[in-house]
Amino acid sequence: MSGPILTSSRGAQIRPPLCWPLLPIPDESGRLNFPDLEASVRQRIEAVLRTSPGEQLMRPYFGAGLELAIHRPNTASVRAELSGDISAHIRAFEPRIVLDQIDVAPSDDPSVLTVTIAYRIRQIGVATAITLSVPVGGA
Repeated sequence: MSGPILTSSRGAQIRPPLCWPLLPIPDESGRLNFPDLEASVRQRIEAVLRTSPGEQLMRPYFGAGLELAIHRPNTASVRAELSGDISAHIRAFEPRIVLDQIDVAPSDDPSVLTVTIAYRIRQIGVATAITLSVPVGGA
């Protein structure tokens, strides 16, 4: 699925903006297959979460750097700070979505946090959520 095709006021067909594929691998004929809108958004959110600030050249503020949480304790203040960081970075770097909710919660294992991000894609109104586990330093 390539997502909906919008029509401009001049009658031109406009596809929703897609980001470069997260891990581009050419097919057997050497072409890159771009993801559909939902996959593109999901990949972009993943890139924002997994990238540490300063990791990308010429984009010193890009990325929430969740991997850095491994050195932090599993406390309510750290969870609140992570939630705020995730919200700020996703809002700044993924304008195609509306964030509905971000939940950073402890799991059964004190060395793991469960992060759930609920969002809607602006152009098509599709609501979805991403849940991931983030290792932390424990209690």
